[in-house]
Amino acid sequence: MEPIIIVLIILVVLVFIALIKTIQVIPQASAAIVERFGRYTRTLNAGLNIVVPFIDTIRNRIDLREQVVPFPPQPVITQDNLVVNIDTVIYYQVTDARAATYEVASYIQAIEQLTVTTLRNIIGGMDLERTLTSREEINAALRGVLDEATGKWGIRVNRVELKAIEPPTSIQDSMEKQMRADRDKRAAILQAEGVRQSEILRAEGEKQSQILRAEGEAKAAALRAEGEAQAVRTVFEAIHAGDPDQKLLSYQYLQMLPKIAEGDANKLWIVPSEIGDALKGLSGAMGNFGQMGGGSGNGGAPGGNGGTERREKPSID
Repeated sequence: MEPIIIVLIILVVLVFIALIKTIQVIPQASAAIVERFGRYTRTLNAGLNIVVPFIDTIRNRIDLREQVVPFPPQPVITQDNLVVNIDTVIYYQVTDARAATYEVASYIQAIEQLTVTTLRNIIGGMDLERTLTSREEINAALRGVLDEATGKWGIRVNRVELKAIEPPTSIQDSMEKQMRADRDKRAAILQAEGVRQSEILRAEGEKQSQILRAEGEAKAAALRAEGEAQAVRTVFEAIHAGDPDQKLLSYQYLQMLPKIAEGDANKLWIVPSEIGDALKGLSGAMGNFGQMGGGSGNGGAPGGNGGTERREKPSID
């Protein structure tokens, strides 16, 4: 009985192992290559798959998701014979698991070597300045070459990015000095522009101040002139309301003569013709006043030449 039990146990184990090898579960976004006696048979897709145990074997399991592979810095010579180190990053995706398995031994290594070769060809036709400012152009050219070459390998290159472009140390020092000079130049330009704007604003402020001051002075002069005109008008109306005679007007004119003569610039007077009549009237009034004074003297002082004093009328040349 014991040998039979042992045989049964062995058969159960073999059946269990066969079931395990028969049922293959492939994860999502993955694929597996099946070979039968060393020859490609089919590709297993995601899900539950059945294979023939001990006859079919799983050669390779491939991830179909997009992969990101950074490559170490590569020295590349530019057109002007300068060595620059370039870091690259490749975004690729396996589209054909069979081609990726059988068309190339190691597609990662093949992509890296193809990237280095293509970079040297592209950068070799550019000078340093164009290399530093044409990343998009380099990326597009590199992606086009890689996508075309890796298509037969079942690989699709989605993107190529240049992480860094490092020129030689001497060139970096020169570039840093140039950038510092450019920054100093921009700072000087901005400072000069600030001073210019400040001077313009200050000039505009002074201009507005002078305009406002002139307007204020003009308004003040107008108000003073209006006040003086009103005062003259009031005096004129008051004089005419009082109905003055020629004698009073002559007296007032004589009182105003000292004020007219004030100042060193008053060298020439313009006297109206009516002033002569006024002065004649004033002279007549003063003569009458003198005669009245002489009569009273004759009556009170006897002797002499009849007690009279002759007075001449004052004349104004």
